[in-house]
Amino acid sequence: MILNRDRRARREALKRRTEAKATKNRRITRRGLVMLAAQLVFGGALAWRMRQFQIVETDRYRVLAEENRINITLIPPVRAEIFDRAGRPLAINRQNYRVVMIREQAGDVESMLDKLGLIIDIPERRRRRVLKEMHQKSAFVPVAVADYLDWRDFATVNANLPALSGVQPEVGLTRHYPNGPLTAQVVGYVGRVTEKELQNQEIADPVLEIPEFQIGKTGIEKAREEELRGRAGSRRIEVNAVGRVIREIDRIDGVSGTDLHLTLDLDLQAYAHERLEGASAATVVIDVNNGDLLAVASTPSFDPNLFVRGISSTDWNRLLNNDHRPLANKWASGMYPPGSTFKMMVALAALEAGLVSPDERVFCNGVMKLGRRKFHCWRRGGHGHLNLRQALEQSCDVFYYEMAKRAGIDRIAAMARRFGLGSAPDLPIPAIKDGLIPSKEWKRRVKDEPWQVGDSLNSAIGQGFVLATPVQLALMTARLASGEGVHPRLIRARGGVPVPVAKPDDLGLRPDHLALVRKGMFDVVNGRHGTARRSRIADEAMAMAGKTGTSQVRNISAAERAAGVTKNKDLPWGRRDHALFLCFAPFNDPKYAVSVVVEHGGGGSAVAAPIARDMMLHALYGPHVPITAYPPGQRPPPPPTPPPPRPVRDTQPESSIRT
Repeated sequence: MILNRDRRARREALKRRTEAKATKNRRITRRGLVMLAAQLVFGGALAWRMRQFQIVETDRYRVLAEENRINITLIPPVRAEIFDRAGRPLAINRQNYRVVMIREQAGDVESMLDKLGLIIDIPERRRRRVLKEMHQKSAFVPVAVADYLDWRDFATVNANLPALSGVQPEVGLTRHYPNGPLTAQVVGYVGRVTEKELQNQEIADPVLEIPEFQIGKTGIEKAREEELRGRAGSRRIEVNAVGRVIREIDRIDGVSGTDLHLTLDLDLQAYAHERLEGASAATVVIDVNNGDLLAVASTPSFDPNLFVRGISSTDWNRLLNNDHRPLANKWASGMYPPGSTFKMMVALAALEAGLVSPDERVFCNGVMKLGRRKFHCWRRGGHGHLNLRQALEQSCDVFYYEMAKRAGIDRIAAMARRFGLGSAPDLPIPAIKDGLIPSKEWKRRVKDEPWQVGDSLNSAIGQGFVLATPVQLALMTARLASGEGVHPRLIRARGGVPVPVAKPDDLGLRPDHLALVRKGMFDVVNGRHGTARRSRIADEAMAMAGKTGTSQVRNISAAERAAGVTKNKDLPWGRRDHALFLCFAPFNDPKYAVSVVVEHGGGGSAVAAPIARDMMLHALYGPHVPITAYPPGQRPPPPPTPPPPRPVRDTQPESSIRT
């Protein structure tokens, strides 16, 4: 019985173990199914992503991989060059010989700088800057040690390269102005891009971020920057993990800028600077038929090459503290009261309005009274009875006071604008000025005051609010000479393709009125009482017409006028009058017009007129002006006659001479 119970117990225990094992097997199977399902889902997702990476998005990730090992760098474009009308260079690119050093190749940098210093001059200030840059930049990045080397120094460095580890000579391009100060105020200069200029870009250009890249700062270099700059090229280079260049993969060369040929005549430009030397002055020579500016000079000038390399503080202070303002572009931006050169505008305004006839005479006793004020003529005793032509010849102020009273400022202003005054000409020169031609509306808007008759009288003689630039005065003279609204221009050709001449505007004036004013200008230079008679051209075929002008820069008190106006030569330079003269020639077939302004020069007839006459002679005849073109008494002495050649003596002994 006991045996049966034991057997039964073993069977029940076995049964329980079997059931537990079956239950355990059932749980493992469900877990495995869940795990299997999870593995299948994960494997499917992984396969789908691999398909996305390797098939669908293969191009995208190929580019990303390329970018990880390939750098694209910009190649600076070659800047276009600038020439005068005859193809002579005004702004060119010149080879820049320089030396750079790579720190990881040099080893002991200071020792290598010592060795290099035995060959070329390395100033202490430059040495400190090089060492600073060496520590700031990566070891494989080249740092400029010296630039603008002459060929001898550059060749010497090349010859000693085996002993100069890490030193690399390089040849680049830099801007050069072969004529220096002669064209600084028209061509301008280039300089390194500043942070402010980068921030002020309307459209970002990556080329401006190239180290040491230069752009135009003034003149045509600035006004035509994009045209001259060209388009940058690029190259793809392979680099390693730390950025070191391994090899160049490919290169796309940039596009050079467009060369410009200006209307300037370099010979005439050089003579203008020579003639104005020592004066704070400006002159403009313009072709009256097509508007070509043949010479535009402002003196004193400066050497633009100083700015290309980075001007020193000594040179900068010298230019900045010069009271003759060499940095100012006087021919385009200098605004001056035109003085009596404005009287042609007053005359034409009165003639066109029918307010004066050619034969009407006005009496000048030396002063015009307006209420309690007196407006004086430059001639203290007056000119007597004069008609319009005589009043131009003798530059009578009282006659033009009367014309201004009749015509009014608005008629005068409208006439002046027809001749190019009051608005800046369309020229590629930054900061070119508008000048100022006032009107009743202008004074109400700007001064918040009504226009007075006295304002008109001041304007009649080119004083008061009236201002003009030398280029505007030259343009006014050219339009008077040609009878057409010619437009000034500075660019003659782009990339070798001529720039069309703009069609002149119709001035809308009666030919007989223009002819009368021209005759008055002819008498100024050639008449018996002309204010510029001493500056005439003696050759009748080249006879010149013109107008003198003297503009005050100070007030003359009643007491000084009663005692006698102080002469310019007795005044400090900054309080003397400006001297002006305008002219055109030949009178019967005008070709050129000239304007001259001499700051604080004194009288226009004594100072500005001789300069303008000489400029005109060189425009008409070229550098070899015949002495017969000058009036008797002003003719330069003829060049000395060279001595006759000495006979060659035969020094051989008589016995050795063979027949």
